[in-house]
Amino acid sequence: MKANNIYTSILLLCILTLVSCVNDLDVSPTDPDVVSADKAYTTTADYKEGLAKLYATLALSGQQGPDGYPDIEGIDEGFGNYLRQYWNHQELTTDEAVLSWNDATIKDFHWHTWTANDGFIAAMHSRIMYTVALCNEYLRAAAGHSEAEVQRFHAEARFLRALAYAHGVDLFGAMPFVTEEDLPGAFFPERITREDLFAYVVDELTEILPLLGDARFEYGRADQGAAGMLLAKMYLNAEVYIGESRYDECLTALQPVLAAGYTIPTAYMHSFVADNHTSPEMIFPITYDGLQTQTWGGMVYLLHSQIGGSMDALGMFGTGDAWSGLRTTSALVNKFDLTNDTRALFWTDGQSLEINDIGLFSDGYAITKYRNRKLNGDLSDSNQSVQVDTDFPLFRLADAYLMYAEAVLRGGQGGSRAQALTYVNALRTRAYGDNSGNIVDADLDLNFILDERARELYWEGHRRTDLVRFEQFTDGTYQWPWKGKVKDGMATGSFRDVFPVPSAQLVANPNLTPTDGY
Repeated sequence: MKANNIYTSILLLCILTLVSCVNDLDVSPTDPDVVSADKAYTTTADYKEGLAKLYATLALSGQQGPDGYPDIEGIDEGFGNYLRQYWNHQELTTDEAVLSWNDATIKDFHWHTWTANDGFIAAMHSRIMYTVALCNEYLRAAAGHSEAEVQRFHAEARFLRALAYAHGVDLFGAMPFVTEEDLPGAFFPERITREDLFAYVVDELTEILPLLGDARFEYGRADQGAAGMLLAKMYLNAEVYIGESRYDECLTALQPVLAAGYTIPTAYMHSFVADNHTSPEMIFPITYDGLQTQTWGGMVYLLHSQIGGSMDALGMFGTGDAWSGLRTTSALVNKFDLTNDTRALFWTDGQSLEINDIGLFSDGYAITKYRNRKLNGDLSDSNQSVQVDTDFPLFRLADAYLMYAEAVLRGGQGGSRAQALTYVNALRTRAYGDNSGNIVDADLDLNFILDERARELYWEGHRRTDLVRFEQFTDGTYQWPWKGKVKDGMATGSFRDVFPVPSAQLVANPNLTPTDGY
């Protein structure tokens, strides 16, 4: 069980169902036993419990675990979980992951054949706006409070809203836009362009950064390190989002993060096990506890869906379930030195390298990255048969190192190639156990960085964004198995660099417009 887990006490401050944009701001309780925000907050502890609900929107799927009172309607509760949806959008659409299941339109993600009627895309859009709506309600309740700790809670809520909107910028471009200034009621939220939403997120992060706690002040909570990472990510992707390079600003935002005391652990696996809260490189996780945060999405989904075939669920992974779903493609496997790179966590026994049928778990190497055992092999503290203690590493130091290197290579001022090379080789030394995998300056280019990000960060929710930034997600020269619904892969339309505004939202809100190409 995790110490200082922000989720250990969650106040059910509101029940919100997002079926359309019209009701995005209506956060009045539908259950008479649930108190409204204007009556809920009388002590600092009350405000902290309310803040816990905001963090929980990323990890959980509803008001009780693991199911039975969902946050959003129109989709299976486990599928509707924020992290599960975000991960699927970022990974199943790329060379890093395929899923064998036949649930609705899920295979359309890997095939690049999704449409504006896709229920999973609608769920992701709703999840973003659900988080925004809850943050807005909390911000209204906490506004103007004189106590310093509550003021910091207020800044954390603004960070979580900025994170949700940042995902909106990346996944959808234009979004509905509401803040705490828009009082609850039935009206149509205005549409905000990708460029204007980018500016809003950057301004919010810049303003709240000094108001947040120091980096690493409490595990699992948004702090200056988390805000710095998100700000740097916005700048790194600015050419995609607004058509302007902001690599200087990316390096500036990274400097305090790199100086905040995070370190690279000796073992690569340290950041993916049941006690990964002890990993010194964790900057901002989505936290889980097998007793306190129960769900069929999030890490429960990621951990169990990777297990199948001849794998030992209990012995290797510390769990009693195997869902036989997720594997990877040969395009990812072939980027690795399979003999010497300890990051190559592939399961090959009974698995074929090539995928002839996405629906067969045995087609494609399996991955063993996430475990519900501790780094030393012990069972997790909660020792649940299915629910897990393993946190999701949304931001970690290795990512910051590679972002720094990329920004330098793209011409950013405020860094150096020498430092970039040092950061890259620090990761490769950890991966190989010595300097045998280190590279020299002549090897350090953008193509290397894209591949190294895959080797270091696969299955951590970065790949689609990376491929879009490198112009290789859709109509670039890089293909992978079954992209475009062709075994060897084929280019797809560049309009798919963003997902469409869901059709139901277009019907519900006349202020929204269809996404080009859909």
